[in-house]
Amino acid sequence: MSVTKKQIRNATKEGIKHGLIWFVLLFAFFPFYIMLVISFKDNDQFVRNPWWFDPMSAWHWENWSLAWGIVKIYLCNSMVISIGSTVAVLVFAILTSYVLARHKIPGTGVVYYGLIALMFLPGSAASLVTLFTLLIKFDMINKLWPLIVLGAAGGQAFCVFILRQFFEEIPKELFESAQIDGATPTQEILYIVLPMSGAIIGTLAILQFIGSWNNLMLPLVILKDDALLPVTVGLMRLEGEYVKQWGQLMAGYTISSIPLVILFIFSMRLFIRGLTAGAIKG
Repeated sequence: MSVTKKQIRNATKEGIKHGLIWFVLLFAFFPFYIMLVISFKDNDQFVRNPWWFDPMSAWHWENWSLAWGIVKIYLCNSMVISIGSTVAVLVFAILTSYVLARHKIPGTGVVYYGLIALMFLPGSAASLVTLFTLLIKFDMINKLWPLIVLGAAGGQAFCVFILRQFFEEIPKELFESAQIDGATPTQEILYIVLPMSGAIIGTLAILQFIGSWNNLMLPLVILKDDALLPVTVGLMRLEGEYVKQWGQLMAGYTISSIPLVILFIFSMRLFIRGLTAGAIKG
């Protein structure tokens, strides 16, 4: 059976497409592979061969145990900060977006556009001196809960901007039927808003969690005690003062990346659904 030119073109397009995908995946996963390889080496093995596993050399599993002993408290702190700020920002953003989308109260337009204007303000790095002075006056230095509050406050404008659009797309007949049946606003949120907006809420939760997890500047400035540091700052303690133990350092980096990898694996479909819904609803 002869192969037509159209089939050859289609096969060529598929080959190019898959080649580009594998090329991108190679660059995406190559740093993680290098971290994993170096985490089982000492400094001499790292200098001789940093690129792949050497079956003739000893694998230094103690790098992982030492790194875990240092990193575990930092991971707990990061989980507390990230989960706390994610829950807080979603709770307040959902309530605010519900009111702005479904209750035409005088002044809601001003509040909404005021929140949108906050998105144009510079980040925490640009206002770090002012923010640090304010935190000192309110005795919020060297504590975890200010990071949760600041993380929740920083994500409000973006979450409200996205959620308000989705809540307005929900058919008004559902809310009217619920009101006829005697549903309270809280019940409307629980039984109508949340089930129909689960994908975009999950997407915003993932983005907020990752943003809080990767935050470096504020914890570095306002936290002093080693036991309170998140993983982004705590990993700097693994570098050593004079000599870097590359195996322990890479083991700590690998351990700290595992929660985000697990989060992405189990929430990938939800994340894609949220992005797709946002593209459809414009």
